[in-house]
Amino acid sequence: MRFDFFRRQESSGNAMPAHVPAADERDASGYVTYAQLLDAGKRVMGYRLAWHAAAPDKAADGLAQFKALMTCVGKHLNAPKTGWALGRTLLFVDVTAESIVTGELQLLPPENVVLCATLELLVNEELRPIVLFLREQGFHFMLCGAHALPQEEELRALLTHFDVGAGDRALVERLRGEPRPGLPPLQLIVTRMGEWEDFDAAAAQQLEVFVDGPRLQPGEDDAPADGALQPESMLIVQLMQMIQRNQDLREIEAVLKRDAALTYRLLRYINSPAIGAGVEIHSMRHAVTMLGYAPLFRWLSVLLAMSNAKASPPFMMKKAVLRGRFVELMGRGMLPASDADNLFVVGMFSLIDRLLGVSMQEVLGKVQLSEAVQQAILSRQGVYGPFLALAESCEEDGARAASLAEALFMSADQVNAAHLSALAWAQDLGPAGSA
Repeated sequence: MRFDFFRRQESSGNAMPAHVPAADERDASGYVTYAQLLDAGKRVMGYRLAWHAAAPDKAADGLAQFKALMTCVGKHLNAPKTGWALGRTLLFVDVTAESIVTGELQLLPPENVVLCATLELLVNEELRPIVLFLREQGFHFMLCGAHALPQEEELRALLTHFDVGAGDRALVERLRGEPRPGLPPLQLIVTRMGEWEDFDAAAAQQLEVFVDGPRLQPGEDDAPADGALQPESMLIVQLMQMIQRNQDLREIEAVLKRDAALTYRLLRYINSPAIGAGVEIHSMRHAVTMLGYAPLFRWLSVLLAMSNAKASPPFMMKKAVLRGRFVELMGRGMLPASDADNLFVVGMFSLIDRLLGVSMQEVLGKVQLSEAVQQAILSRQGVYGPFLALAESCEEDGARAASLAEALFMSADQVNAAHLSALAWAQDLGPAGSA
């Protein structure tokens, strides 16, 4: 029904004229990148997706890239059989006068999508029926690049989010003072954060913040600074060492029993939908019988990454889980199946120093990872290193993604499939309290 509406609008001339594909639209390949939307507690509330052309000098036009992005996201995050893979998490998508009328928008669930539009687009009378229909469907709208709400009541009622730039206090107070009878409060979002110090100012105003590119990793002042592993982290490290030495399962169980909460969390992760074991695992012995020691080491690495929850921001924990899975999925089909757990550990441990507040050398001194794994973590070299480097590029701006993928003989489609699948997988495995 919704898809037919857009086809009728495009063909009837009531809105925008039908788009005639250009010759170079066949070259719309690219890589999905994202900015994370964080609340004041640094929990992930949403993602703002973008598309980095695989070959910028030969890229298709913006409309073709938008269609490619929507098609890719719809395929991997909103499949017909499984439905929306990100729960309550919102996706923010930039739209233009051309892209807002495309049928590809209908590949996404309206209630989970925020369309980021300029005032010029919203006041366009030709587009007004489309805009109002999209809102009626459930799509949210964020006004971008404006310094005040529109004058028209119809447009004011349409908005659910507002881009407050760098978080100017006067603008924030003025918007919060605007009456919205019968409507929920306008969600104000900082879209231009210069440095991490700016986050605290935004959080103090209870604003949500988009964090992207290099800023996805806090600076030195924002990382945990205890300088030593916490007791729970030490216990997990001890268990990892015992697994590496193939110690008797009874000895491992005896150590794990010292912390009932840790045992509970480990079993919760192992029994999450992400593992897909097909049967509920109720003890360490059962886990080893079903999975073996190598996957158990993998799940302990997840627990280690999340063992300093009081000091580490939730979004960094989620990022570590996502990166681990992303690196693992890219290696599938390229490396033997036995390398899967190593690839996951490479991705997870590449952020472990930030999460635990200790130097990478100290962590690696206690957890004796293989030389290939350490090589990847420390220098992005060796058999696993290129996969980690590619994952990092896609987390940032995608500028190096094409060359890194080409070196691995991977297509953009393969990389995007792994990336979005990891995004969905991490949804089930994020730290408590995250989106």
